[in-house]
Amino acid sequence: MNIFVGSLPFSIEEADLRESFEVYGAVDSVKIITDKFTGRSKGFGFVEMPNDAEAQKAIDELNGATVQGRAIVVNKSEPKPEGERRSFNNNRGGDSRGGYGNSRGGNDRGGNRGGY
Repeated sequence: MNIFVGSLPFSIEEADLRESFEVYGAVDSVKIITDKFTGRSKGFGFVEMPNDAEAQKAIDELNGATVQGRAIVVNKSEPKPEGERRSFNNNRGGDSRGGYGNSRGGNDRGGNRGGY
C-alpha cells in the first residue's frame, strides 16, 4: 500500500520516517518530496508497505501523531485520475502572453528613443 504522509517537519529525514513506520511492519520504500531547486523538504512524502493490514494499522495509529512538535497527516495514497493532472497551460486563455509585448506598440526594446 502506498501511504501519503503530510505536515511533516521540514527537518525530518527519510530514515526517521522509515523508523516510525517499521514499528508496524515491513517498509518497501520511503520518499520525502523536496523542492527541485532548493533541495528543501516540501513537508510531505510517501511510504510504501507491502502488507495492507500492517499499512492500515500504521495509518490508524500515526494519523494525527506528533512528530517533532507537528501533528502529521497519514492516509492511503490514491492515484489521481488521469484527467485531474495539472497542465501548465490551464489558466491561460488564447495567446495572452502578458508582460511588455505589443501593449507599448512599435519595436521599442528598451532604451530611451523618445525624448533625447
